Amino acid sequence: MSTHVTAAVADFEEHRPRMFGIAYRMLGSAAEAEDTVQEAYLRWSAADRSDIEHPGAWLAKVVTRLCLNSLTSARARREEYVGPWLPEPVLTGDGALGPLESAEQREGVSMALLVLLEQLTPAERAVYVLREAFAYGHREISELLDLSEANCRQLHRRAAARVAAGAPKPRFAPDPAQWHGLVESFLTAARSGDLARLESLLSADVRYVSDGGGVVNAARRPILGRNNVARFAIGALEKYVAGVPLTVAEVNGSPALLFGDLGVLVVEFENGLVSGLRAVVNPEKLEFLRRQLSHS
Repeated sequence: MSTHVTAAVADFEEHRPRMFGIAYRMLGSAAEAEDTVQEAYLRWSAADRSDIEHPGAWLAKVVTRLCLNSLTSARARREEYVGPWLPEPVLTGDGALGPLESAEQREGVSMALLVLLEQLTPAERAVYVLREAFAYGHREISELLDLSEANCRQLHRRAAARVAAGAPKPRFAPDPAQWHGLVESFLTAARSGDLARLESLLSADVRYVSDGGGVVNAARRPILGRNNVARFAIGALEKYVAGVPLTVAEVNGSPALLFGDLGVLVVEFENGLVSGLRAVVNPEKLEFLRRQLSHS
């Protein structure tokens, strides 16, 4: 391999984590994000790099434009999706989506936020992700999207308002060191069938959402309320995952239960109680996480 080619590959690899981070937040799919980054590499390899002054900006623009194209077709596919749609889960304890050192950074990759971003137009989502997750200035964003700076500011204001309107009230975000205790308490109560104990751990308006994509059995509608969710959790654990090894991990910046390689249950907390449960059991959405587990 020539020195020129080696340098080009090294330049690309330096920016790969940011490109994947942008694409995943834009698309909510780790598989599609990987495909997007690979397409960006093909374009990078074919480009006249003597004309590229800032590789990072050039690659960010390519990835963002590819994501905008993908979102247009993804919207039609999501309308035909069977049951609730959730993002593909990603283990984040190893930095796969960048540093998540603050509550704001963890919230930025949470399933709750990514579901909200689905409501934005592709352009709103692009501006919001670039601004909020990667701190690009409006002038930089305007150059990446080939839009006026004023238009980018307007898109950001609109996106931020829509996200704020749909966001839950500020959640109790336990320190990662507390996760195991809180999630283990939930798991112990559910596995033992202790309904009263389990209900005491859930908020009154707790919400359970599962994504099976029509491929495997999963609730087609959200399950609402302390008693309904507690009964469902006990029944589901007994019926579907009896004997399956369970582990606690960080998924999308939140504590989660991994049911072997069969599914992921992300646990959201508010004021010390479980306020939301999001289960991804569609096997097509677990491929990236399975690869992460095989490498860990």
